[in-house]
Amino acid sequence: MGLSACLDSQPYVASTDLNSFDAEVYQEWNQVFLDVERYAKGYRPGPSARVLAYLGLSAYECVVPAMPDHNSMEPVLAGLVLPELPRGTQIYWPAAINASYALLMERFFFHMESEFPQQYGLIRQKYTQLHDQYASETYPELLAESEQWGRRVAAAIYEWEQRDLKGHNAFLNPQPVDYTPPVGPGLWYDLRGARAVFPYWGQVRTFAISEADKLARKPIPYSENPNSLFYDQADEVFKTVNFIRNNPADPLAFEQRWIGEFWSDDLLNLTFSPPVRLIAVAMQIGESTRYSLAEAAELYAKLGMALHDSGVAVWYSKYYYNTERPDTYIRRVLQGQYPEAANWTSNQNNPLTGAQGISPAFPAYPSGHSGFAGAGGVILSSFFEFTPQHPGTYTMVDRCHSDRTEFISTPRSFTSISELTEEQAYSRIPLGVHFRMDCDEGLRLGEIAAQRVLELPWRK
Repeated sequence: MGLSACLDSQPYVASTDLNSFDAEVYQEWNQVFLDVERYAKGYRPGPSARVLAYLGLSAYECVVPAMPDHNSMEPVLAGLVLPELPRGTQIYWPAAINASYALLMERFFFHMESEFPQQYGLIRQKYTQLHDQYASETYPELLAESEQWGRRVAAAIYEWEQRDLKGHNAFLNPQPVDYTPPVGPGLWYDLRGARAVFPYWGQVRTFAISEADKLARKPIPYSENPNSLFYDQADEVFKTVNFIRNNPADPLAFEQRWIGEFWSDDLLNLTFSPPVRLIAVAMQIGESTRYSLAEAAELYAKLGMALHDSGVAVWYSKYYYNTERPDTYIRRVLQGQYPEAANWTSNQNNPLTGAQGISPAFPAYPSGHSGFAGAGGVILSSFFEFTPQHPGTYTMVDRCHSDRTEFISTPRSFTSISELTEEQAYSRIPLGVHFRMDCDEGLRLGEIAAQRVLELPWRK
């Protein structure tokens, strides 16, 4: 239901209180995003978070006229020019959001119309379904006016988005041939010779973080000395992965493997991407909490922007430090102490292609998964923990992959949002693709990005 009460035979009068609407339109469109993005080549991880930011911002700007205690973000986002809603105009707010999502989703995922027509078709199907629903809840003139408003806002957002030349349609060239990674001790190179993924993503326009915020703290100094901190980090990954492999019947080994696989979210055509995982978590919270349209508008604008800024900061830092991955270090250095390390690979496999021991084709430090977890965790906690409506921590069961059979997808329980996001960050160690320092710093960098988003002048 769009309205909390039935319309009966009375004509709809536009409410200035978004709390009279539920958040179903967001739940519906987020599910479409999950279903489409899973197959979107070139979108992971940065472009997906970026699209979430623009979708969330556009929907927020569609309804902020009905949020008297909130500000538009137009004054703080340089170059953004939005249409004005004439005073007294009646808008059926869910319909405006529906039109905004439909327009932007079709433009952001235009390449899927020919490559994955079934998934691309979900966008038009969802728009039509909700359009028909809202047509039964209101009257034609109001519905047309509302959808026109949503499209006008979305078109203005998209025009502004296109002026970010480093980000616009960057998914079409995720591994540019003009980038050559630096060479030297401890610097990243891909074990299979793959080109670097999104080496220029750190130059993409952000929403809230400063240039200084984008640079992670220095990693642990590189060393091949067995007594060094860097060596210890590699040794932890090596032993954790080997423990999982060599002790399949051990409950602790199973738990570690479960954590690694549960949070992987890396594989195109199989799962949604890492930043989108936080949207899936927010959707699950929404199913039990039943927040209003006003709360959803603010939540998903902030969440998308924080995820995006975190991704830019992490990728800026990745290619600033160019720290190598555990697999190359372990093979090259640890084999002096452990002969079996010479052919060591990660625990990440692709059940669709049969590829074994995958490691992402970009530098390790800091971790992208961890950055997205940190950003999403701060935003979600700000809404659902230690508030008048939600005292204490938020306890939940994450069922994101409960219908999957390609990996250990059994739901996991958490007593707080921070426990969930810290596990998401840690999961990269048992998977064998990150050092602990990558996870710790990624988490911190994501938290900073979210804090900067929260510091924007959302409230009057």
